[in-house]
Amino acid sequence: MNSRFLETIKIVDREVYNLKYHQQRLDRTIGEGIVTLKEIIKPQDSGVLRCRIVYDKDSYSVEYLPYKKREIQTLKLVFDDTVEYAQKFENREKLNTILEKKEGCDDVLIVKDGLITDTTIANVAFFDGDIWLTPKQPLLEGTMRAKLLEEKKIYATYISYKDIYKFKKVALMNAMIDFDIITQDNIEDIIC
Repeated sequence: MNSRFLETIKIVDREVYNLKYHQQRLDRTIGEGIVTLKEIIKPQDSGVLRCRIVYDKDSYSVEYLPYKKREIQTLKLVFDDTVEYAQKFENREKLNTILEKKEGCDDVLIVKDGLITDTTIANVAFFDGDIWLTPKQPLLEGTMRAKLLEEKKIYATYISYKDIYKFKKVALMNAMIDFDIITQDNIEDIIC
């Protein structure tokens, strides 16, 4: 079923970003020493690239694609207590089905068991006026999230969907967009 995995890695002018965190996730997924990202990533082009690595324990493929950021300013709350995405699978069928519920919004904010998790493409963080908080139980423990937690720039806690209107700002984070604060003035304008 979901036997192949995916890493999406940001490359800017041949510089590979956050390789340590991608390697850690790959090692947790298939075991240490099977694939060494530093040895297989060899970008030839300049500019901002999305390095897409599809892998399992037996094989891998590496592809370099030009990157264009998807603008997200609005999120639809979608409730799904069955969604699982603890490993970054190549097969995103369940997430794509959830995304179909976005209605007129740019993406969805997935609520599982009453708690905020992720969007379909990014981890999230909320600013309370003092610190940035990220869900303690995301669907996927992203590499940028791991980096920011380690650097103590964000802190993990349980966030009920009922509490999101108490926050002042929302940010999305993933390997490609880093930490991207949604520019709407009010949470009410973001959650549609």
